[in-house]
Amino acid sequence: MSLSREAIVNYLKEIVGPQQVITDEEVLRRNSIDRFRKYADIHGVFTLPLPAAVVKLQSTEQVSRVLAFMNQHGINGVPRTGASATEGGLETVVENSVVLDGASMNRVIKIDVENMQATTQCGVPLEILENQLRAKGYTTGHSPQSKPLAQMGGLVATRSIGQLSTLYGAIEDMVVGLEAVFPDGTITRIKNVPRRAAGPDIRHIIIGNEGALCYITEVTVKIFKYMPENNLFYGYTLDNMKTGFDILREVMVEGYRPSIARLYDAEDGSQHFTHFADGRCVLIFMAEGNKGIARATGEGIQEVVARHPECQQVDSALIEQWFNNLNWGPDKVAAEREQILRTGNMGFTTEVSGDWSSINAIYENVIRRIRTEFPHADDITMLGGHSSHSYINGTNMYFVYDYNVVDCKPEEEIDKYHNPLNKIIVEETIKLGGSMVHHHGIGKHRVHWSKEEHGSAWYIMQALKEIYDPKGIMNCGTIFPRTK
Repeated sequence: MSLSREAIVNYLKEIVGPQQVITDEEVLRRNSIDRFRKYADIHGVFTLPLPAAVVKLQSTEQVSRVLAFMNQHGINGVPRTGASATEGGLETVVENSVVLDGASMNRVIKIDVENMQATTQCGVPLEILENQLRAKGYTTGHSPQSKPLAQMGGLVATRSIGQLSTLYGAIEDMVVGLEAVFPDGTITRIKNVPRRAAGPDIRHIIIGNEGALCYITEVTVKIFKYMPENNLFYGYTLDNMKTGFDILREVMVEGYRPSIARLYDAEDGSQHFTHFADGRCVLIFMAEGNKGIARATGEGIQEVVARHPECQQVDSALIEQWFNNLNWGPDKVAAEREQILRTGNMGFTTEVSGDWSSINAIYENVIRRIRTEFPHADDITMLGGHSSHSYINGTNMYFVYDYNVVDCKPEEEIDKYHNPLNKIIVEETIKLGGSMVHHHGIGKHRVHWSKEEHGSAWYIMQALKEIYDPKGIMNCGTIFPRTK
C-alpha cells in the first residue's frame, strides 16, 4: 500500500531533519518543471503534479538513506542540482514524487595538480570550481553556456558538452571517477584511474543517465593548464554552409584541434554578428593552450581557410568580444523572462549530430521542411542554425528557432509549436543516419512521445532498467514514470 503525501513528508523529516524538507507550495510549483516549460512558468501555469516535497540533501549518507526509504515504498524521485536544465528532465507525471536537491553538497574536495584532477561534491557550481582552478593556473576545459548556473552532478548526469569541446572533449571525456548512490541506497565509488580494460566501463552507464539509474554525489574530472594569454581568435564570413562544413572537416582531418570551431548560417549569424556578418554565414575558430601549439593550430586554420578564397576574414577583436559574452548567468535568464512575458516570443535550440557526408543535407532538409510544412510557419520569427563541437568523423548541428506564441494557452505551447518542430528535426536527422543530441537524449519528451518516436535511447534505457531494476520499479529518476 502506497504512503500518503503526509506520511512521505513525515518520514523524510525523520531521515534528514524537518528543516531540510521543503513543502512550501510555491517552491513545489517551481520544482515541478525546468526551463523547458519557461513560457508556462512565466505565466504561473503549472499543470504537472506537484512533488510531495523538496529534500535539501547534505551528504552521500543522507542520499543513501532517502533513496533506500523511497525504494522500499515505491516513491518516485527527481534528482537535481543547479536546475539549469532545459530538456524537461526535472519533470514527472508521477504523483507525490520527491525532488532530491543536492545543491547544498557544494564542497570542492580536492584540487590535485600532480595528478591533474579535481574532485567535488555534486552541488559545486562549475563556475566556482573553474574560478578556483584558474587562480592556480588550471582549468577544467568545460565551458557550457550554462556555466554560471550548472553544477557538477547535473553536468555529468546530462552528458554535458561545452563550447571548448573540440579541444578538451565533452564531460564524458573529462570524468575520471565518481561516487553514486543506486535506488536501493547502495553507495558505489569508481576510483580515479586513467583507464580500464576489463569489462564495460561503468562510468558510461552513470554518465548521461539523467537520474534514471542513480544519484551522482561526487565527481572527479581532469584538469588542464590555463594559458589565456596564448588565445588566438579567427573569424570569417562566407556564402554558404556547405563551404563552412568543408572547412571544418579539413581542419579536423588535418589534425588541428581548435578549442572552438563554429559555423553559423546567415539567419543564426544575424542574431550574433549584425555588426559584420552582412547577411553571410560566419565561421569562427579559437586556438589555445601552449604557445607553440596555439600558434601552430592558428597557422593551420589559416592555411586551410586560404584554400577557399570566398572566405573573408574579420577583425579577431570582434570574435574575442563575442567569446567573452557567451555564457548565461542569472541576469540573462531574468532578462529573457521579462522579454518573453512582454512579447510572447520564445527561443529554443535542438542539437543533432551527423557525419561529414550527411550533416549539410540534414541542415538543408530540416530548414526546408520547417519553412514549407510547419502549420504555424507564420509564427516563426527566426529559423537558422549553427555547427559546433566538431570531431574527426563529423560535427554537431544546432537548430535554433524563435516563435511567437499565438492563440494558445501556456500549457498548449509544447503541443502546438515545440513538438511539431522537433518532430521534423528528428525525422530528417534519423533518416540521414544522424543522431539526436541536446534536447533529445533520454530526457525530453519521454512523457509526450511514444517509445517508437523516442528512438534508440528509449530501448537502451529500457534494457538498463531491466538489468538494474528487475522488479520493474525505477524509483530514482523519471525516465520511466509509473503512470498507472
